[in-house]
Amino acid sequence: MEPYRFPFEKLDVWQDSRELVRLTYASVKSFPGSEKFGLTSQITRAAVSVASNIAEGTSRATAKDQAHFSQLAYGSLMELCCQFILAKDLGLISEDNYNDLRKDILKVSNKLNALRQYQLNNIAK
Repeated sequence: MEPYRFPFEKLDVWQDSRELVRLTYASVKSFPGSEKFGLTSQITRAAVSVASNIAEGTSRATAKDQAHFSQLAYGSLMELCCQFILAKDLGLISEDNYNDLRKDILKVSNKLNALRQYQLNNIAK
């Protein structure tokens, strides 16, 4: 018997953000130790924040609160995008790795925007 799945675990956008966390951690493994408390920490925290805010938002009772957490997740996603741009500029990740991450960020971004729009449309209902 499959264990109970919470509502956030059923969302494609959460599944994709979870994969983005995995890819993020794989990408920063090669960062120098001097970045452990700098960019590495910032990047991993932003990636985890995306998935966590999606999960937290599903627990909220109103569509307005849910949309707020989707917006927070989007903000963390844009922070992550910025940090990967900086990592590329600093030579910490390759152009190919950056492009792959950018595609995954865009995928999550599109799904987050669709989720937030759905939530906002349900505020009046």
